[in-house]
Amino acid sequence: MREVAVYGAYGHTGRFVVAELRARGYRPVLTGRDAEKLKALAATEDGLEVRPAAVDDAAALDVALAGTVAVVNCAGPFAETAAPVIEAALRAGIPYVDVAAEIEANVDTIARYADRAREAGTVVVPAMAFYGGLGDLLVTAALGDRTDADEVHVAYGLNSWHPTAGTRVAGAVSRRRREGRRVRYSGGRLEYRDDAAPTLTWPFPEPVGAREVIGEFSMADIVTVPSHLAVPEVRTYMTVEAARDIASPDTPTPSAADEQGRSDQTFLVDVLVRRDGVEHRATARGRDIYAVTAPLAVEAVDRILTGRTRATGVATAGRVFDAPDFLRALSEHLTVELSD
Repeated sequence: MREVAVYGAYGHTGRFVVAELRARGYRPVLTGRDAEKLKALAATEDGLEVRPAAVDDAAALDVALAGTVAVVNCAGPFAETAAPVIEAALRAGIPYVDVAAEIEANVDTIARYADRAREAGTVVVPAMAFYGGLGDLLVTAALGDRTDADEVHVAYGLNSWHPTAGTRVAGAVSRRRREGRRVRYSGGRLEYRDDAAPTLTWPFPEPVGAREVIGEFSMADIVTVPSHLAVPEVRTYMTVEAARDIASPDTPTPSAADEQGRSDQTFLVDVLVRRDGVEHRATARGRDIYAVTAPLAVEAVDRILTGRTRATGVATAGRVFDAPDFLRALSEHLTVELSD
């Protein structure tokens, strides 16, 4: 049975990834910074090995990845963990996948490792998660064989957003890096702005319908999409209710509502792509943004290990995978519709 290292295995998303790997026939190797939390997780997961490793301990990271065929990094803030774990993956000669939603961390990964990963003949996939990866797949699938567009819009119809502790920490790191400014992708580049984001109405498909959203509520899609598609304008939007949840320090963490540990949160991701005056659309519906990240990340690992990739080096989901086929493979977790 092939072993896949999960860095940050004891975290909220990490636990979903561990479960998904086991369901797909892989043996997860539990690794991360907190040895006691790893041992506690191993006590509930029969037959799994624990290999603690701090990100500033290269030797321990090498031991953690020894004998594994891939690593999935679920430990934020990725501004701190991505580079050391990628370095360890490159030394081990194995592919790396992470679930980073941090815009700047994803920019760093692409800038720092594009050449080195390509020269090593391996694959590094950042943002292989609900934010960044899913939107990139939907946009790429909506465009078909085309590789350019005039505008891309990704609207997130979340009925709520109860953030994990990791989400809050990562958000704080991003705000510090931006010096409190907001960011958007316009004119073919990232722009940092001090003004307030606009509020508007987005026409989500039924049953969500027209909802008030925060415009330019930028997520990792503003990095993943233009990393491989020629698009000068990429905008993302968030329902006002979810934006209020994530902004409030009193919003609780996710609570399990089923035996799989999923919350009762629902989502609808609505993608609109404009190209030469023609609109292309794609939507994805599902439940629990953290839980759905696990099949996204594990499907990516499986496709890399079975040679179903279109690129080497650092590549986001829409570049490295066959987007429509990838989305079809997630039919148990997502309901996807593509239309022109």
